[in-house]
Amino acid sequence: MEGLARWEHFAHEADIGVRGMGTTREEAFEQAALALIAVITDPQTVRPDQPITITCEAPDDDLLLTEWLNALVYEIGTRRMLFSRFTIRIEGRRLVATAWGERTDVTRHQPAVEVKGATYTNLSVRQEPSGLWVAQCVVDV
Repeated sequence: MEGLARWEHFAHEADIGVRGMGTTREEAFEQAALALIAVITDPQTVRPDQPITITCEAPDDDLLLTEWLNALVYEIGTRRMLFSRFTIRIEGRRLVATAWGERTDVTRHQPAVEVKGATYTNLSVRQEPSGLWVAQCVVDV
């Protein structure tokens, strides 16, 4: 199962679906965060220079995904940063993450759109019969 972590976008009317996949729930959440960043810019252009800690809680995995992505959108907006690396630990209903990134450089990052937030549309966190975890939702742009 190693090497299965990845992210992708999926079409949804005027908004964009983000999907993260991984061998653990945490890895799927990390990949969903990368998919969110990739809506804005190429994550490979973002230097993981500065770590910040993000915590959030929710009553279930689905809502925890939206809380996580919305917390990330908040940090992007308030800190004027973009991120390219994440480590996540989920304990019960609480997520603790470290996101590494840098201040947004409009010339280098060329942000395509502003993500307004994660929505409940197509929201799903599940473990496939193969064991692969999938975390997805639509983000409002």
